[in-house]
Amino acid sequence: MALGPRLELRQSQQLVMTPQLQQAIKLLQLSNLELSEFVAEQLEENPFLERDETPADAPEERRGEKQQEEKATSNSEVDLNDAGAVTEARESLDVEYEDVDPGSSASDAAASDYQTNDWSSVSGGARQGGDDRQFDATLSKEISLAEHLTEQLHVATRNPTELFIGAYLIDLIDEAGYLGESLETVTERLGADFDDVKKTHALITSFDPCGVGARDVKECLKLQLKETDRCDPAMQAFIENLELLAKGDLKGLMKVTQSEEEDVREMIAEVRALTPKPGFAYGGGMVQAVAPDVFVRKAQDGGWKVELNSETLPRVLVNQRYYAEISSVSTGENDKSFVIDQFSNATWLAKSLDQRARTILKVSSEIVRQQDEFFVHGIKHLRPLNLKNVADAIEMHESTVSRVTSNKYMATPRGLFELKYFFTASIASSSGGEAHSAEAVRQHIRELIDAETESTILSDDKIVEILENEGISIARRTVAKYRETLNIPSSVQRRRAMLQSAI
Repeated sequence: MALGPRLELRQSQQLVMTPQLQQAIKLLQLSNLELSEFVAEQLEENPFLERDETPADAPEERRGEKQQEEKATSNSEVDLNDAGAVTEARESLDVEYEDVDPGSSASDAAASDYQTNDWSSVSGGARQGGDDRQFDATLSKEISLAEHLTEQLHVATRNPTELFIGAYLIDLIDEAGYLGESLETVTERLGADFDDVKKTHALITSFDPCGVGARDVKECLKLQLKETDRCDPAMQAFIENLELLAKGDLKGLMKVTQSEEEDVREMIAEVRALTPKPGFAYGGGMVQAVAPDVFVRKAQDGGWKVELNSETLPRVLVNQRYYAEISSVSTGENDKSFVIDQFSNATWLAKSLDQRARTILKVSSEIVRQQDEFFVHGIKHLRPLNLKNVADAIEMHESTVSRVTSNKYMATPRGLFELKYFFTASIASSSGGEAHSAEAVRQHIRELIDAETESTILSDDKIVEILENEGISIARRTVAKYRETLNIPSSVQRRRAMLQSAI
């Protein structure tokens, strides 16, 4: 075949990610603080953008005064008892979030060796106090205390209940490493069993850095001394009377510890070598309080009302009157191009902010609807939930739901939770019915094994068969994994142990 130039006409379809569309997707995953900073930058750069100073609860008459300006985000709420409210029509953007970027965006975040022996301002009380930085992606980042503890939590347990309680406790730990609330308060707020909360807290106090999760300085020092096997009765008495050390009362310490002066001085040296603020070894960044993006309140009819936090939503206006004035006096091509581009960017930002607010409200409303039992009865009634469940219910893509649930917080009667906390593992039903909670299946496996006799030792395959007959579809490797997380030996080891105990 001879080679030569020729012209061909071809048709093809492709989705072009314009800079504006990329910006809209980026806005969706920003936290409320990052969004406020971004909008502030746009207000400085774009002459057609103005901040909407009208109060969120102002009457519509007042809001309608600026007829030449386009209003962006405003306070919205959904009553979950109104079936049509959750699925209201979306604000029309040129391209919806769920139509693009099919890839999921889920990634979670090593510690420095910094130690401090600064005993100033040490108190028994604790202070109340995800990241997707594309620009800083190649730079080194100091890991935060919360990230460090979360990594250890997911390695230490796969129990959904412990993971949920543990994530909540980690959020309560301040930058110094102290837990800010009592276990009783956490138990009441979560509607959990006190034993589960106590067990999970004990698990966290075993993490690095040693002493983290303590409720006061005495408990923090005891944890560190136990780690080195130095928490004998004399040392325990020393720690319980730590105020004598602050007073310099050496004789008092000798009396309460029933020790000689030399031994007391050794204990003083040991305690002064400890770290009273273990959390300072991690996360050198500024600690900022978390502001909720969504409020969940009890409705008068017994349902739940979900509303956006208007205080964290930046509201902007597009000044169309000023655009008309500037357009009429612009003569040069560069001037006209600049005016058109800036006005287009302002309009797009306003629509993007509105779309972001509506998307957050829809996702939050669906989470509350599906986890209604948790809000009513507590953590034991937390349903299995994943991104696909929510995405299918609100007709959006999973990647959109993933972005919405990252760095977004919900204030509820049971406390402040990140949206992603409500997603738990599930086990499918073999009969096609409702899925089973992974924790419930794990507990059922324990009960089956506890009921074994010498002649009825259950293999993993037999457990799979029993669960299948009960409508629980589960793989053998999953049963083995759950059994290992429960610290239950294999069927061979259990049979051998039972025979030895019989002898």
